[in-house]
Amino acid sequence: MTQPRVGVGCVVRRGSELLLIRRRGAHGEGTWSSPGGNLDFGEEPAVCAARESEEETGVGVGVPRFVGVTNDVFEADGKHYVTLWFETEHVRGEAYVRAENELSEVAWFPEDDLPEPLFLPLRNLLDGRRIG
Repeated sequence: MTQPRVGVGCVVRRGSELLLIRRRGAHGEGTWSSPGGNLDFGEEPAVCAARESEEETGVGVGVPRFVGVTNDVFEADGKHYVTLWFETEHVRGEAYVRAENELSEVAWFPEDDLPEPLFLPLRNLLDGRRIG
């Protein structure tokens, strides 16, 4: 096992829909998640949330609001993340697969009809498994 890392997730809303990506090339491959990634050294978490959303999907977002923290242990992969979650609104651009090495699909889904399987951190957030 390695030391826990800090991840950042960004729930992007467009009305009653959420923007999701299908992961590729890393733990959780093939699962659906919100845009997100690793917090860079010295980076503000909210800035990371907006940056990852644009880097992965090409969409512009509003100012991200902090919504919670999840504790995400991937036993089989020997990975442990503490994920800082933010929520924001879509403000411009059409979503597309911009980071082809990190995701295979991007799509909008009704919040009450999300695809499966969901990436563990997003599942933990939606199931209310938050720290604090």
